[in-house]
Amino acid sequence: MEPKNMTIPNPQEIEKEISDFLSKKYGNRVKVVSPIVVPENEAGGDDTGEARENHTVNFDLKPEELIGYLDQYVIRQEQAKRVLATKVCTHFNRIQHQEQSGNDDEFEGRIKNNIIMIGPTGVGKTYIIKLIAKKIGVPFVKADATKFSETGYVGGDVEDMVRDLVRESDNDIELAQYGIIYIDEIDKIAGSKQHYGADVSRSGVQRALLKPMEETEVELKTQNDPISMIQEVEQFRKTGKREKRSVNTKNILFIVSGAFSELPEIVRERTTDKTIGFGAKPGNNQDEATTLQQVKAEDIVEYGFESEFIGRLPVRSIFERLSQQDLFEILKNPNNPIILSKRLDFATYGIDVRFSDEALNLLAQRAYEENTGARGLVSVIEQALIPFETRLPTMNVKRFPVTAGIIENPQKALENWIPGENNTRLEEEFSRIAEENRSYLIDYIAKNRQNLSEQYGLPLSEYRIERIADYYWSNAVEIGTAINRIKTHYDMIKKIEINFYNRHDINLVLEEDAIDFISEQMANQSLNIDQVYRKIADDFEYGLKLIRDKTGKNRFFISKYALEQPETFLENLIKTEFARHNITPDLDEEPLLR
Repeated sequence: MEPKNMTIPNPQEIEKEISDFLSKKYGNRVKVVSPIVVPENEAGGDDTGEARENHTVNFDLKPEELIGYLDQYVIRQEQAKRVLATKVCTHFNRIQHQEQSGNDDEFEGRIKNNIIMIGPTGVGKTYIIKLIAKKIGVPFVKADATKFSETGYVGGDVEDMVRDLVRESDNDIELAQYGIIYIDEIDKIAGSKQHYGADVSRSGVQRALLKPMEETEVELKTQNDPISMIQEVEQFRKTGKREKRSVNTKNILFIVSGAFSELPEIVRERTTDKTIGFGAKPGNNQDEATTLQQVKAEDIVEYGFESEFIGRLPVRSIFERLSQQDLFEILKNPNNPIILSKRLDFATYGIDVRFSDEALNLLAQRAYEENTGARGLVSVIEQALIPFETRLPTMNVKRFPVTAGIIENPQKALENWIPGENNTRLEEEFSRIAEENRSYLIDYIAKNRQNLSEQYGLPLSEYRIERIADYYWSNAVEIGTAINRIKTHYDMIKKIEINFYNRHDINLVLEEDAIDFISEQMANQSLNIDQVYRKIADDFEYGLKLIRDKTGKNRFFISKYALEQPETFLENLIKTEFARHNITPDLDEEPLLR
């Protein structure tokens, strides 16, 4: 029986408890052997540890910016993207505003924008939350609600998600307190109306989530955990203090999701006119997504959730079922991980694989028939391509065009894949598909030019768009990775401006067509950036200094034409600037004016 007044054990008592625990579990085979270490400072400090600083959240995204980012990856789900982007941005901007203004927002009834997502399986609910967490740069933890229902200690499991945030943030407690906890399959913990007595696996989980979803302190040290105890002993030896480490959940955003398969029927029962007789109206035949748009808290309570639990989830986001065309668009999206993954699988064997639109349409149709949403795409593609992934690496094939015919009859395709004329036909097919793929990607980037330029800080000229497309198809990467690769090259060329100013005190500005010209020259002539700089300095230093010294002008725009015809450019520029300032050139300056 525990004493009424519990006291915090000292390190020796903790060590004894650990030794007893290990002895009972493993006998005399395992012992705790500890060197005697005297802490530099006596353990007379604050038992609760030092107060942690309040770190400011570095967040400045606006809702439309986050929507634009999600649009690059997520097909359809326009309303869901709008709701999620808006409420997530508001959540983090509000935290930042409060911390910067010093207003801690401790008024009664404070409401946190926790979110419940409702929609069928395979429509991108998990994917979209992962994208948001990645974009924002906060730790992210995902758990399935079914995990809690399989254990008897619900409270501990719920708190473990908070502890996992700390691990995901590399033990940065401050960062963990701004993380996102995502719980999938939340509909699996709906209470059963036929259930009587204690319900640990359902309503018990709901009650265990109430405090964390609002605000509570979660201890990082868990009871009966020898590892935590050992870490505490080691911490005491190093600092001489017993530090209380906990995570406050006030600013942790909780997002839950589920299919809620029976929820549309509950909504229909509430919204359908139940008049009987000749005056009765026909039944409501609206589709599932439209029905779910009318969902209210009372419907989710009717489904089996406690009102207190739903009250902690004020924001609802409804996801639509994906059509066959949606699945095709997902496969066509340059950032979709399914096709990128297959490209990398074949690239492992030195094989470049390309998919025709007809093949993607066929794969989308097969996945749609499985009725598992986007999840079905993975299994369908694996099933279709596994014969080729098995055979092609030993057949010395380097280019693999995936067509509808190949998918429909893989055995015949493999039998025809022998040296001779058939290979020529496949090479031609590959080239045709590759050109279609490249043209589509160039059009995609051009269509999203403004959004991509703002996101990555790179002006997207036609030349750069083509280089991005070339890098994308050569390396099987996301669009963002390809853009960053070209941006690295762009930034390196822009440093010429800084170096020129530092060395010559002249503000030289390379225009966009000049940067593209330099990039092209470096690629075609294998020039490095030092050689390019020396060439520019040799061509422009004297003439630009002359203009600066005579007229005071110190900012010059260098175009592609200027790089191609430096002498003609400088002669015209000197004449123009001298005439503007009524300056007569000296004889020594005649070589530049001839």
